[in-house]
Amino acid sequence: MTPVAASWTDLPSHRDWLAARFAQLVRFNRNAIRTGGGFHWLDVDGQPLPDRQPQLFLAARMTHVAAIGLLRGVPAAGALLDHGMTALNGFFADEVYGGWLSDPSRPEEPKSTYDQVHVGLAAAGAAAAGHPDAPALLDRVIAVVDTHLYAEDERALRESFTRDWSTEESYRGANANMHGTEAFLAVGDLTGDPRWHERGLAMAARIVHEQARANGWLIPEHFTADWTPLTEYNRADPNHPFRPYGATLGHSLEWARFLLALDASPLLPDTPWLIEAAVALTDRALDLWGVDGHEGLVYTVDWDSRPVAPARLHWPVCEGIQTTAALRKATGDARWEAWYRRLWDHAERHFIDDSGAWANELDANLRETSQIWPGRPDVYHAAGALVGPTVPLSPFLAMAVAQENRRS
Repeated sequence: MTPVAASWTDLPSHRDWLAARFAQLVRFNRNAIRTGGGFHWLDVDGQPLPDRQPQLFLAARMTHVAAIGLLRGVPAAGALLDHGMTALNGFFADEVYGGWLSDPSRPEEPKSTYDQVHVGLAAAGAAAAGHPDAPALLDRVIAVVDTHLYAEDERALRESFTRDWSTEESYRGANANMHGTEAFLAVGDLTGDPRWHERGLAMAARIVHEQARANGWLIPEHFTADWTPLTEYNRADPNHPFRPYGATLGHSLEWARFLLALDASPLLPDTPWLIEAAVALTDRALDLWGVDGHEGLVYTVDWDSRPVAPARLHWPVCEGIQTTAALRKATGDARWEAWYRRLWDHAERHFIDDSGAWANELDANLRETSQIWPGRPDVYHAAGALVGPTVPLSPFLAMAVAQENRRS
């Protein structure tokens, strides 16, 4: 094999830099604890935004990050974890019909699969950190997935339901299946039950191996209930935070990361296309760096790779950092180390502020804006960028940190 350039991730000084900024990120969120339940959205100064209601997926992500923080010995993480677990077991839980409410202030809104699977990630993270309420929460998640969310005949997740589960949305989405793959990786790592990784592989095969491969490695995001791509979906709403028109470059990088975790899974047989697809997705996304003439990754492009939504969100950069580090581990190709360093240089210069929090959104001129996501509501992607590069490709983040602690 061609000699690989030394990686920053092997340097104690870089690992210390990552660890310090992860601790800083956790501390920034101390004010997120909301007395009435759930977590506040925070503004740029770390203060609650008064006009935003707690959201299930954000609470689940915060809980997962808090579990990693506790495992890393970060003060304040334990309080965030306890509060998150209380919220997922009480404030967000639908005690009438089962599952969880995406926004308890509007209980009759549909139950989103995207939101529900994030509870699985949180429960697995809390279990890895030894939280006493985690096993029961994980059992509830498994029951909801098996009863309502995963369609065995489709090899994929359904999208959303009325509160009582009686009616489902006639739509299928790549985003819910992507985060479902992540959650299933975590549940499988924790339980040792291979069906969770098998399901994750089936979803990845449907979205990436079948759809993205046939589409020049740009991922179709929206589908009919029979999995026909809806390539014009939401053309009039390019800044939609969950269902924008076109291809979402950050999702290409995120899917690539999960493909590498599936490839590294001890619960799955060898699947040669996984690394090939991870490389192809990442190459396609990073080839479009600066596609509109400005530095960075645009939010979305059309099917001819022309920019649609020019916003620069923080999370594609975070996913790029994790994925290029993972690709270097998986392939030994030194070009991924070059991208890893370039992405960190970009993040440090433009996204990370003195508090350790990340600007959520920049415009094409790299000035902070809030067209899609105001404030600092989410720590999940940034936490992954700060922790993921230094742990193995498998198991999932919280369990990897727990194993790291046992070895030290």
